[in-house]
Amino acid sequence: MSETVIKEHRITPYFDMEGFMTLSQETRLGGAVLERLVSLWGQWMEELRVAEVSTGKISYLVVWLPESVEQAVDAAWEKSPSEGWQDNNLAQFLCMAAVQQLLPQVEDAGCAPAPRPTQALREALAGLGLAYKADQPTLNRRFALVTHFPFKGGCEICHLQDNCPKGQGQAESMSVVLPGHEPGKE
Repeated sequence: MSETVIKEHRITPYFDMEGFMTLSQETRLGGAVLERLVSLWGQWMEELRVAEVSTGKISYLVVWLPESVEQAVDAAWEKSPSEGWQDNNLAQFLCMAAVQQLLPQVEDAGCAPAPRPTQALREALAGLGLAYKADQPTLNRRFALVTHFPFKGGCEICHLQDNCPKGQGQAESMSVVLPGHEPGKE
């Protein structure tokens, strides 16, 4: 069996207000709201974890926020549905901004496709405190994702394609699979 190598990255994604507003479906943010979101961005960026996981010939990018961020978002939902919605979107946006900083092709593809959870990947992620949910191809953290590193393609290579509206052709954007990275070539 191949040796697993984990290399942590320290990155500082910038807060793209236009991108956040698009994700949140907001047309306007007041000054107090924006100040609160920027403050949270700074706090959560300190907790953001980014790692490159190599399991032999295959490498992955893993990005996640800890359970404490999930708890903060849950508390915001209880306080105000509007704040909960914004905080939830902010945590998602922070994770995607980190991915896009290392894999800019993800923005053009519109997706960070999920790889098939091999046993080696499961074990490596468990060592990072992340685990796949029992009998599911999703992680136990709400604000976490794993994708191929370097970029290999979009929806066409995603393990979740059968369960994703975009992967079933119900979304407008499509991506291109790079030569040598077609489905089934591992």
